[in-house]
Amino acid sequence: MQIKSVKFNFIMNFILTASNFIFPLITFPYVSRILGASGTGKVSFAISIVSYFTMVAALGIPTYGIRAVAGVRNNQEKLNKTTQEILSIHLVMMILVAIAYIVAINFIPRFQSDKTLFFVVGITILLDPLGVNWLYQGLEQYGYIAKRSIFLKFISLILMFMFIHSSEDYVFYGVTSILASAGSNVLNFINLRKYVSLKPVGNYNIKQHLKPIMILFAQVIAVNIYTNLDNVMLGFMKTDVDVGLYTAAVKVKTILVSLVTSLGAVLLPRLSYYITVNKKDEFYALIRKAYSFVIVVALPLMLFTIFYARDCLIFLSGKGFIDATLAMQIIAPTILLIGLSNLLGIQVLTPLNREKQLVYSVVAGAMADLILNIIFIPKMGAAGAAFGTLVAELVVLLVQIFYLKKLFFNIASKIQYWKVIIALILASVISIKLSSFVNMIFFKLLIAGGSFFAIYGIVLLLLKEKFVKDCFDNIFNK
Repeated sequence: MQIKSVKFNFIMNFILTASNFIFPLITFPYVSRILGASGTGKVSFAISIVSYFTMVAALGIPTYGIRAVAGVRNNQEKLNKTTQEILSIHLVMMILVAIAYIVAINFIPRFQSDKTLFFVVGITILLDPLGVNWLYQGLEQYGYIAKRSIFLKFISLILMFMFIHSSEDYVFYGVTSILASAGSNVLNFINLRKYVSLKPVGNYNIKQHLKPIMILFAQVIAVNIYTNLDNVMLGFMKTDVDVGLYTAAVKVKTILVSLVTSLGAVLLPRLSYYITVNKKDEFYALIRKAYSFVIVVALPLMLFTIFYARDCLIFLSGKGFIDATLAMQIIAPTILLIGLSNLLGIQVLTPLNREKQLVYSVVAGAMADLILNIIFIPKMGAAGAAFGTLVAELVVLLVQIFYLKKLFFNIASKIQYWKVIIALILASVISIKLSSFVNMIFFKLLIAGGSFFAIYGIVLLLLKEKFVKDCFDNIFNK
């Protein structure tokens, strides 16, 4: 099969990421105003709970599968066998987890109060194995992934505006929230025959996959603890309103993080392939470019979020969510921290078969998040949860830097930080001054965002910052 270039894959994944940015900008302002903090909080809480069950069913397959497929993609027989082995593990775990989920819904009082919502959102547990997203990513089929996802987002968008009209429609919001992922899983399975055969080949070796899958599962558990634990703990310790406020605060951060990690998402299969065929020079060259991308892109996004958190919340969610401003500002630095830890952990440690060190880093972060949530959520609500997440992400990054000291300082030393800082200062001062003359939120954000990022990019070009200059030259040459 034809393997596209990293540039093509990045463009396709960036289009997909941009859709993840644009669609929430359209849907969340509408939904948050209709359902309020309570309604959005109910759905967010249910999705967070289901994500834990889905995580257990998937084990470490989403990450391990990419690496395993990338290593055998040039051998169709091995590809068929590997796919069937990994898919079998996932299906067995799905059945066990689905049974446990049904029991939980019927016997835990907190879940019984919204049983219909939990059953609807729980459909993702059943359909998740069919998605085999790890196969498509391992084969670097990002063009197909982007087209499929954007199509289903359009369907979800249409249905959302058609059926959500009052605060009682939060269950249907749950339906539209999972529709894109559920539909993607079904389409993926239908399309699977183009790449692999599911005809039994025999002589399966399931055991070879179990150890690396379980190691990565430990990492997945830890990551999910401090990514979803905030919503879960807020739901149990505070109210649906607190969950709704935190969801609004995290919404922008989540979108921007996806932009920063969009390049990293396409690198894992290529980096795994380079390690398999012993192309170490290409491996390290790609890592250096990815690090430059994270620094140049994440820093301005982080600062802009801190400066305009209140305005973003009013625009996206309405004035009823202004109380989430502090939480958004506290959590904004994680845009940079997650970008770097995603690069070092997923894109470096995983291809190098150093998953245990990745697990240690995220376990340390999960422990920090759990302890800080217990201390600060009762006192600060959404802001306390945001603080726990911030410290957790910092701990994860510091542990990974410890394990990759030589490599990290080698790639980090190549960045011209002073040029980035000058560009950030000028962009911040000018955008804040220009936006201060405007009162309407939409135009204020438009002027602030346009001036901030335009000035930032122009200054970096004038200073001939290496990464930006290379990108500009490539675009100009094309």
